[in-house]
Amino acid sequence: MKKEWNTVEVLRHVRHDWLNKLQLIKGNIDLNKMDRVKEIIGEIVVEAQHETKLSNLNLPHFTSLLLLHNWEMESFKLEFEVIDDYKRGILDDNELTQWTSTFFTILNESIKSYYDNHLILTIEQQQDGLRFFFDFCGIIENKESLEPFLHNTSFGIDVIQFDMNERELTLEVMIPYK
Repeated sequence: MKKEWNTVEVLRHVRHDWLNKLQLIKGNIDLNKMDRVKEIIGEIVVEAQHETKLSNLNLPHFTSLLLLHNWEMESFKLEFEVIDDYKRGILDDNELTQWTSTFFTILNESIKSYYDNHLILTIEQQQDGLRFFFDFCGIIENKESLEPFLHNTSFGIDVIQFDMNERELTLEVMIPYK
């Protein structure tokens, strides 16, 4: 069960993340590594732009799930990018959030804990829906629990294609507008 975050807890985590970023910039300035400082600032700008685009999709529960993910002690780090935030249609926020949350839970239980596991999610607007590309890199210890979920259509969300081995999982999901 996921934690319910209150405003103070969210602000505490955001402040902690920003202090870490500022310390990283300051440390590189002290070492006179200006190229690295510029690179870090560029990464922060890109991350903020993707968070803005995600928020602009008007999917508040899904947005919260993604933004809070890395604070909830999961076995994998989540990164995301939103290709286009122009709203073309309406999606069921609860359905999308439930499917994604279930996928994250099953993935979390299927991979090696305390390993350098990463999931990159790319969200791309299409004319008739949102396309999601999930690209996982790490160690998958239990493929058998992931496969039934990826074939399950009871959520109303179909996985278009997926490929999985012990080190990688890639999948594409298309969710049509309502």
